[in-house]
Amino acid sequence: MTTQKNASVFEWSSVQDAPVRELFPGIRLRSLWSGDNGAKAFVLEMDAGACWPKVDVHEPGPEEVFVVSGVFNDGERDYPAGSFIHCPAGSSHVPQTTTGCTLFLFYPEG
Repeated sequence: MTTQKNASVFEWSSVQDAPVRELFPGIRLRSLWSGDNGAKAFVLEMDAGACWPKVDVHEPGPEEVFVVSGVFNDGERDYPAGSFIHCPAGSSHVPQTTTGCTLFLFYPEG
C-alpha cells in the first residue's frame, strides 16, 4: 500500500497504486488505508454478474459502503451509484451485481 503523508496530519493513497487482491472470480479488493485503531478503508471492484460465494457477515464491527459507480445489490435490493449503506455489526448480506460496480468500504472498528 502506498500511503503518503504531508507535513500536516493528512494521509492519502491512490486507487490506481493500491495493491489489488482478487477475493473471488470477478471481485477485487484494493487496500487504501489502515489506522492505528484497526480501522480500514478499501475499494471493492465487482465485474458484471459477480456474486459473493457465501454470506458476508460483518464482524467484529460495522461496515460502511458507498456505491461509487454501477449498481450494487445486497441480495435483497439494488443500490445505484451515490447510495450509502450502513451495515451494523452482526448483520449480513450476499454482495452481488448484474451491471458491475465499484464500492468504497470503511470498517471503523477493523
